[in-house]
Amino acid sequence: MLGTPPPAAVQCGWMLLTLNVSSLRPHLRLVPGAPAPKAEPALSLLDVPRFARDELGLHGLTVSTDLLAGADFARLDKFREAADKASCPCLVLIENEPQLFGELDEKRGSAAVERIVKVTRAAHRLGCNSAALAVAAPDDSDTMDIAAERLRDALRACDRLEINLLLMTHPGLCQSPDRLTDLIKRVGGFRIGTMPDFLSASKSSDPVQYLRRLTPYASAVAATVLDFTPAKKGLGIEHASYNLAEYMDAVEAVGYQGTVAIDFRGKGPPADAIRAARELLAVAAGMTPELDEDEDELLEDAPEAAEAEAEDEPAGKDAADEE
Repeated sequence: MLGTPPPAAVQCGWMLLTLNVSSLRPHLRLVPGAPAPKAEPALSLLDVPRFARDELGLHGLTVSTDLLAGADFARLDKFREAADKASCPCLVLIENEPQLFGELDEKRGSAAVERIVKVTRAAHRLGCNSAALAVAAPDDSDTMDIAAERLRDALRACDRLEINLLLMTHPGLCQSPDRLTDLIKRVGGFRIGTMPDFLSASKSSDPVQYLRRLTPYASAVAATVLDFTPAKKGLGIEHASYNLAEYMDAVEAVGYQGTVAIDFRGKGPPADAIRAARELLAVAAGMTPELDEDEDELLEDAPEAAEAEAEDEPAGKDAADEE
């Protein structure tokens, strides 16, 4: 869990609202000289921390490895410096490609361990306190044992670097909260945990119970948001696909104290949607946010229905490959 958040941060009790940088993908120009991005303003990765803090009112970052493709340690250091100067630190690095920890083939299984060790090193370089991943494995007892053993191997690097290793739900062995927590217990240690997300919860038969089951093991929560509509009661807007207040209540109910990263995967202007999500989450957690002037603009520009999930972009080699 995180310690006391910085005084200027957007805090909800002991929770800290932060940004998943992938939400700004339409704004990003990751390679100098690349074509202009779809949305304005165009942002380099080094611009993101200041934009997140000053324009979005968020004070921490979750970054996925595909956004750091081709980066060496010098580039990671520059990003960390930019984040620290903006008082918007990198907190979680997500490996965006599921790893074969339950693979029977020893060579492929060992490659998964090596990959996460490299991701952990990159997370440490960025100043993160956690690295997150999904385990790709069939759901059977033999695979559980194999995956647990390999995760323990990866955790040795996490222990040395003081990085938490967070498991996300994924089809197969880690699809249900019960099986995912079983795996965590099998691995053991205090640096292994979860990173539950609202979208996965919404697809379960009981979203509230899903979050209540996983959040006690969490060091970070992903507040995935998709689409907004005018509120049915009163003024303002509400999240259309599921009830953000209900999900935040479930997270709070188990005493969660940590980061809640806004992850926008819908259509429409990302910045407007992120601000709207920030306000809704803050209100749900009992904090009165500042009113956004562009709330009406969000409703005018956003389509009536958003895709349930954004298309996954192909993952490439990234900064975690730097030894």
